[in-house]
Amino acid sequence: MVAVAENTAEETSETALSFQEMKTRLHRQVVDSIDMSKAGELGETEFRSQLTALANHLCGRPDLSLTEQQQQQMVRELMDEIYGFGPLQTLMDDPEVSDVLVNGANSVFIERNGLLERTDVRFANDDHLLHFIQRLVGQAGRRIDEVSPMVDAKLADGSRLHAVIPPLALRGPTLSIRRFKTQIVRIEDMIKMDTLAPEMAEFLITAVKARANILFSGGTGAGKTTMLNNMSRFIPSSQRVITIEETAELQLQQSDVVGLETRLPNIEGKGTVSPRDLLRNSLRMRPDRIIVGEARGGEVLDMLQAMNTGHDGSMSTVHANDTRDALSRLELMIALSGAELPTKVTRQYIASAIQLFVHIARLSSGERKVLRISELSGVKDGEFVINDIFVYRMAGKNPAGQVVGSFYATGYEPQVVRKMAAAGHDIKTSLFAPRELTSGK
Repeated sequence: MVAVAENTAEETSETALSFQEMKTRLHRQVVDSIDMSKAGELGETEFRSQLTALANHLCGRPDLSLTEQQQQQMVRELMDEIYGFGPLQTLMDDPEVSDVLVNGANSVFIERNGLLERTDVRFANDDHLLHFIQRLVGQAGRRIDEVSPMVDAKLADGSRLHAVIPPLALRGPTLSIRRFKTQIVRIEDMIKMDTLAPEMAEFLITAVKARANILFSGGTGAGKTTMLNNMSRFIPSSQRVITIEETAELQLQQSDVVGLETRLPNIEGKGTVSPRDLLRNSLRMRPDRIIVGEARGGEVLDMLQAMNTGHDGSMSTVHANDTRDALSRLELMIALSGAELPTKVTRQYIASAIQLFVHIARLSSGERKVLRISELSGVKDGEFVINDIFVYRMAGKNPAGQVVGSFYATGYEPQVVRKMAAAGHDIKTSLFAPRELTSGK
């Protein structure tokens, strides 16, 4: 059994304490009473059961004057502090919350449905928040302290954590958690949410099946990975796919999928495995397609080489403000790879590798929209030739503050249609006739 501490010298004065102060003291008593050597012997389920019993024992003391409801709340919060997300537990349990942002002990925000909201969640003080961050980081096999005051980590549930503590964080420890969502938002759902028009979805699905190389661009939280996940559903199950990510988010459903994830350096600064390392190794694994979760460094050159050498149908995402910005970022990342290529050669290399760009944005009202689907047709006079196939045009806002606008076909018939036809995927040219597109709402 988990040993119960005999010394209860602090018990007499607790009746006058606030609920939070009481929880802090009880939490310390629970932790001090745990024989951690028993954790491995008992297993998590049995150990958790005995911890709950210990917490119930401590919270049930008559001198605390807790009602039954308060006692249940105290036990629940104590267990959250030890095993879960402490004060953030209710936020992490909410399926509509995509990000949890902590700006010090008394300032906790969430992103829900694309909009930021301030919550009434609080930590006891900055020390409480700091210990909470250190526990999460430690469970992820990382560390954070004054020597290493910034950290990125992957939590057990797949969520991504980033933390900064003093002296770098001037107003107390800060914490950002990007939730990992197991439920995939399907393309049908995106059409119903008016993220894109049905005709746009039809075109992209056909492009994926016909093995066009596609780059999804947009800002943070725009929905790039969601769209990439969606499009991956239409890769034929007969093809072998290798995914490369810094943090595993892709959820491919095909049977022959190999998922690779980068590795950060350990405490000694060793053991790093970069996206470029993984990409180069993936070429030895007989991939039909390679999906890079996010292109952000020198691996872009290797990705483009793969696209240019028989791995058609590969896809990736990039942070960018628009399609031309995405192209500029690709050029910069190639330069950072160490390759000393003339600008003309770099641009021709990019144009021969990527056929389609899909730019996604999160609007001021929180809605996500595919703003444009464009074809990179080549390079002329040293400049990229980009033609928009479908676009979203904003007309204003309605009384509820939502952006009002429509999707349009521009009238441009992309060259990639010939690739689709050669692959046995005919698409009607009437799809590209200039007009306002139907809404999926």
